[in-house]
Amino acid sequence: MLGFLFNERECRELDYVLRKELDEMLFDLKDEQMDNDLKGAIESRYNIIFRMYARLASPKEISKYARNRIYQ
Repeated sequence: MLGFLFNERECRELDYVLRKELDEMLFDLKDEQMDNDLKGAIESRYNIIFRMYARLASPKEISKYARNRIYQ
């Protein structure tokens, strides 16, 4: 396990970067033409990024990015 110390500005920047990455992955997961193997890889990465974001964000913000656990 690693630990980081961030100041307030760095936390806001990390929050922004993680949200943009989550938005991009959600957009990619909605693409009907994408291969299922690729979607599975994106889903796996999404879960990791989401857990990182959950450490910084409020419950209200987290709920915007929560996904159904069942892969469709």
